[in-house]
Amino acid sequence: MKKALEGLKVVDLTSALNGPFCTMMLADYGADVIKIEPVNGDQCREWGPIDEKSGESGFYCYVNRNKKGVTLNLKSEKGKKMFYDLVKDADVVVENYKGGVTTRLGIDYESVKKVNPSIIYASGSGFGQNSPISHRACYDIVAQAMGGMINLTGYKENNPVKVGPSIADHVAGIYLTVGLLIALYNREKTGEGQLVDVSMIDTIFSLLENALVNYTVGGIIPERNGNIDPSIAPFDVYECKDGFVAVGVGNDRLFEKFCKTINHEELLEDPRFTTNDLRCKNYVPDLKNLIGQWCKDYSKKEMEDIMDQAGIPCGPILNVKEAIEHPHIQAREMMVHCEHPTAGDQYFQGCVMKLSETPGSVDTPAPLLGQHNAEIFGLSEEEVKELKQEGVI
Repeated sequence: MKKALEGLKVVDLTSALNGPFCTMMLADYGADVIKIEPVNGDQCREWGPIDEKSGESGFYCYVNRNKKGVTLNLKSEKGKKMFYDLVKDADVVVENYKGGVTTRLGIDYESVKKVNPSIIYASGSGFGQNSPISHRACYDIVAQAMGGMINLTGYKENNPVKVGPSIADHVAGIYLTVGLLIALYNREKTGEGQLVDVSMIDTIFSLLENALVNYTVGGIIPERNGNIDPSIAPFDVYECKDGFVAVGVGNDRLFEKFCKTINHEELLEDPRFTTNDLRCKNYVPDLKNLIGQWCKDYSKKEMEDIMDQAGIPCGPILNVKEAIEHPHIQAREMMVHCEHPTAGDQYFQGCVMKLSETPGSVDTPAPLLGQHNAEIFGLSEEEVKELKQEGVI
């Protein structure tokens, strides 16, 4: 079946997570992604979990599937020339070096557009290209800290904690994908290429939603509040007989249903709870405790069924194993198998965006280090050997 991005040539200079996540999505939907790694490999080839049999990183294999892989020493003149030969007819270049590195290497947007004026050059860095601290290195935990996320996560009485997964990397990768697709659409109309600049700090900052307007409109600096949402109540995690469930009651209509469902219709006449705003202001301690006590009489499955019947948003707190095995995840093909040449069968996340006519899919495993050097650069065995000896590939 045809894929939406077939024929799109992407030169991938990325490492770690945010950039590779972007190019993974492009590759899943048919783009021809050529991943360029340093001669000693992408840093995340050493990130766990490591397959004991093959030594391959599960992390690397997941985020670099469907790509072709080459190695290149961009500090060498031969390596730089080979890079420019590669980008002359490319549609997109994606990189996620810290600010200033591509300029020093001579592979920045201004340099690349001299040989390919229509190039879309997507840059995903920690701090962007025009920040006073663009030069700094950044990982997800730093982005969550400086973007304001960590200070909002956890409970007031405890130290702040990062959100579990690397959301700065993942969402920055999504923004980078959206940005370059917008730029490609513009190029279809105008013929002009451009730079797409995404910062991980900006990414986290953009996710703070009403925490920002609570300050700019309400004059309140939001702090850690556990699972309680400051703008909706009840909207919390409650303990059951065998674990926890999340329940969200986002409007007066749902609150009426909810009160009837938990057999506490008296709450509807209580002046503290007649509007969502009042429920938010008066949620702790009485309303929170009453709901919490009611939930303790039921299992997660019973709670889920009761709320499903009533039409109230509710879901059990699942661990990773439970999430993987859940009928929803299975039905949506959100876990897929892929056969790796050395690691064997791999089982990881599928494609999120379901396109009816040009769906994405996982077709090929992540490349071995330098696997496609001869194919991509058009080299003979002797030339491959010579360039390796010279430290170019």
